[in-house]
Amino acid sequence: MNSPSEPSKIAVGTPLPDLERIVKALGHTTRWKMLKDLCAGEPRTIDEMAKVAGTSYDNAFKHLAVMRNAGLIVQKHGRLAKFGRSHLCCAKHYGQKPRGEN
Repeated sequence: MNSPSEPSKIAVGTPLPDLERIVKALGHTTRWKMLKDLCAGEPRTIDEMAKVAGTSYDNAFKHLAVMRNAGLIVQKHGRLAKFGRSHLCCAKHYGQKPRGEN
């Protein structure tokens, strides 16, 4: 098991993530807010993520799809679709604000 100061390791044989998709996903302030919230807490519904980001349900859905396609979050199905962090997402590594955000 990794210590809190040691970054998570990706298992041998796991394909490398698509860095272009990850950079695109992290390059938007709304997605950054959503990702930070998901990395710090429990899985959330699309409605909850829309409130976190201060945006509409439709806009939140689109942003979540970009992050899901990049492998940063995973979608959990149940009565309501919920999104949570993936093995690539860790709050201690993604806790800084993107450039240009005050």
